[in-house]
Amino acid sequence: MITYVKGLLTTVEDDSVTIETQGVGYEILCANPLHFQSERHKEVKVHTYHYIREDQQLLFGFKKKEDKLLFAKLLNVSGIGPKGALAILGTVSVPEFVSAIEQEDEKYLTRFPGVGKKTARQMILDLKGKLIVWLPEEENEDSLFYQEDTAAKDKRVHIEEALEALKALGYSDRELKTVHSELVKSKQGQVDDLVRKGLQLLMKS
Repeated sequence: MITYVKGLLTTVEDDSVTIETQGVGYEILCANPLHFQSERHKEVKVHTYHYIREDQQLLFGFKKKEDKLLFAKLLNVSGIGPKGALAILGTVSVPEFVSAIEQEDEKYLTRFPGVGKKTARQMILDLKGKLIVWLPEEENEDSLFYQEDTAAKDKRVHIEEALEALKALGYSDRELKTVHSELVKSKQGQVDDLVRKGLQLLMKS
């Protein structure tokens, strides 16, 4: 799985950017490629989601890691594909989107391209309570999540990244659920270590 690409930003197109690293140019689809315009011909680091299907492999890119993680969450919602997820991220900030999910604001969610009432309700059902890591702290002052220390918060994010990496390797959501609790208990904190731990657990099951 390609988790990020770091190199020379050579091209900015309407829907993608190209980054050259070690003589290889990576085309990366983005929600707002023009956000990278000021960094043309400079070295940049883009967080990427490696989308793999039988008939295609695509790289989707994001300036912020939280955008990438939300993109991955959206892909798990029935009715939301990569284009739809990218369109959402191109029109709203992550905290605003999460706030709408937590408040069950269907009217707000149906403003996004291709999102009707049924899909909005599905997003709320699938995502509510799972994204509060990206809400401003003052909106969650009563939440247990914000009583955790920084290390605990970081581990939550790292576990999500590790699970997405394992999913990209072909493991199903059902299989990943069996190892999630073990990863939470694990003393491992870095993404690579958590991926290795997850693979060990999956191979034993």
